[in-house]
Formats: sequence, structure tokens, C-alpha cells
Amino acid sequence: MIIVAVTFFGLLAIGLPVGVVLGVAGVVGIVDMGGGRFLAMVPDRFFAGLDLFPFLAMPFFILAGEIMNRTGITNNLVKLADALVGWMRGGMAHSNMVASVMFAGITGAATADAAAFGNTLVPAMEKNGYTRPFACAVTAAGSIIGPTIPPSTLAVIYGSIMGVSIAGLFAAGILPGLLICAVCMILIALNGRRWNLPKSDQKPSLKAVGRAFKESILAAILPVFIIGSILGGFATPTEAAAIAVAYALFVGGVIYRALSWRDMYEILVRTTRITGVIFVIIASATILGWWMTFNQIPQLIAEGFLAISENRYVIIGLIVALLLFIGMFMDINATLIILAPVLAPLTVSIGMNPVHAGIVIILCLNISLMTPPVGACLFVLASVTKEKIENITKDLWPFILAEFIVLLLVAYWEDLTLLIPRFFGFS
Repeated sequence: MIIVAVTFFGLLAIGLPVGVVLGVAGVVGIVDMGGGRFLAMVPDRFFAGLDLFPFLAMPFFILAGEIMNRTGITNNLVKLADALVGWMRGGMAHSNMVASVMFAGITGAATADAAAFGNTLVPAMEKNGYTRPFACAVTAAGSIIGPTIPPSTLAVIYGSIMGVSIAGLFAAGILPGLLICAVCMILIALNGRRWNLPKSDQKPSLKAVGRAFKESILAAILPVFIIGSILGGFATPTEAAAIAVAYALFVGGVIYRALSWRDMYEILVRTTRITGVIFVIIASATILGWWMTFNQIPQLIAEGFLAISENRYVIIGLIVALLLFIGMFMDINATLIILAPVLAPLTVSIGMNPVHAGIVIILCLNISLMTPPVGACLFVLASVTKEKIENITKDLWPFILAEFIVLLLVAYWEDLTLLIPRFFGFS
């Protein structure tokens, strides 16, 4: 066990890709456990980790988001968001949040949101009087709505490996995602004067909203269709993802005529790279996860937590703290695959609903996407905008605190979290 820990943290410290670290650590653990006799199991475990039909939803959702982003369809969502809330003080910051909710219903990925709005909204906010670090902070805070609101890639991974209803997790993510948006907008509104945020000259106008909605209706329909078809039981997440790709191709290529063969090639390459990285992490983490299960590490960790306290609320707090801490230093996909099987028995022992437990774990890891030192969204925004991570972080802390409050609300108020899943019969 010690040699696996040394291998894992040693390789991580020297900067090897997390997929390689997980795979090597898992192989070392298997060899230490049974010598060369067990090595034959490694390829089988590697491919078995990916042999789950729901995983097909991930590349389809990523592809649909890439198509809509490349063809400029998402710009219309930004215009609609601006027409709805752009007239307020700090209007473009509010628009950023609302647009993140709309964009979340297409991609389910925080880094896609950060990259798209880092290229478009951050320069626009800067031009309108916002500082670049603040514009990046707002974008980072809104980006984690993506993997919270359906279609969330983390919900697909968690539901697949833990046997929990993916549709139920999708339903459970709606309210927390909207709460994150609402709390961040309240924070912006309350501090608008103190932060000296610009106030737009535009007035609230139903005519402007109607015009923006007309221009963006083709983009706005897709998130509603994806979520509605899954929650309504008309399509599985994988089927809805495939239909989303077909819809995005039709709108971007036929109606908007903004999709060339070169664009399509670049989109497919980017989708393959993103999906490939995620799948290598999943497959490698499966090897390490099998070693941990064989050595009953999940049971040992559960017993260790219960030795501290058997109080349900204390255990939930410990789980939240553990996930937030590890998420600060490790890829969230790998963290989810390794720790979900470890923490699931613990959540069952304290009587947590599986869907509730899943969304708490997912939300913890989503917040880790924007916390230093290795928050993925921070690195994406720093790369796209050429702003220093430390400058972004200074303006981001109020938003991190606000979203942490939402996390505690979701973690400790089960009935609120399960309100929508119960309405649709998933819990």
C-alpha cells in the first residue's frame, strides 16, 4: 500500500499526466499484490472501465457544444442574456452568469464555458469598463454551472460507475445550478457600487427581449429539448446527446451556413482530444480503483470516518472537506472515479439518498475547478486572456465563498436537492 502511495504522489509531483500516474500506480499496486500473475488482468480492467454504454453521451455532448461554439450560435445566447439583465448595474457580469446557465444546457463542461466566454465576454466586459481580472473571475464562477446543470459530464461518469440514475442526477443538478447563478448575481448586485461596476445606459425593454429571443430561439431550443427529452423519459442521455449533435449540425451548417469542412475537421480533432484525455483517465483510474477495492480500502476509509463521528451531518461535512481539498490538487474526473466507490458505502451507511450523495460529490468537485492551485478553469482563462492566475483569484474569492454556501445548502437540505428528481419520479 505504501509503495502505491509513493508511486502515485511521486509521479504526480514530477508533473506526469494524471492518466499516466493513475495507470502506473494501479499497475504497481497489482504487481505488489500478486506479482506477475495479476498483470494479465490490467488490459481487461483498462478496457472494462470504458465498456459502459452511457459513456457515449460524453463525446456527443462535447461535439454538440463545439459545433455550436464554432458556428457562433452561442453568441445569440449571450445577446439574449444581455437583453434580459444587461440593463442592471454590473449588467455584463449578470449577463455572463445567465449566459453560463444557457450554455450549460448544451455542453455540460466548465472548461468549454471558460474558453468560449474567455474569448468573447471577457474582452467585451473589459471594453465596457470592467477590469480583466474581475471579468475572468465572473466567467470562472459561472463556468462551473456547466457541469452542474444537465447535461453534466460528471453526472454521466458518476451514474455509470455507481449504477445511479443519470436522469435522476441530471434532474438533481438543475436547482443547484440555478442557485449558483442566483447567489452570484445577488453578490454582484449587492456589491455593484462598492466594486464600482459600470451601469449600462440601456433600459429594460420587452421589445429588446423579444427581438433577442427571436434571433436566439434556435440555440435556446436545444438545452430545453435535451433536458426535456431526458426528464420526460423520451430519450436516454446517450440518445439525447446524439440528437443534439444532429441538431447542432443542421442549425450551424444548413440554417446559419457557418460550418465548413475545415471547421468540421478541427471540431472533430478537438472533440477527440478532449474525450481521449477523459477516457484515458477513466480507464487508468479503473485499474487503481480495482486495486483499492481488492484491498478493502473503501471499507477502511468508511470505518475511519465513522470512528471520528457517527453523526450524519459531521460525516457529510468531512466528505465535503475531503473532496474540496483533494480537488484543489487533482483532476476532478480522476478524483470522482477513485473516490466515488470509496465514499458511496459511507453515504449509504448514514442514510443519504444515492442521487443526493451523487450531486453533493459532483458539486464539490465542480467548485474545485475554480480553486487554486490547479483549478482547470483558472488555467483556461489565464491561457485565453493572458491574465495572471493570482490576479484572477483575488477577485474570485467572494464568488467561491458564495458557491460554497450553495454547496452547504445542497449538502444539508436533502428535500431541496431532491425536489425536481422526486417530481419526475427519479427518487
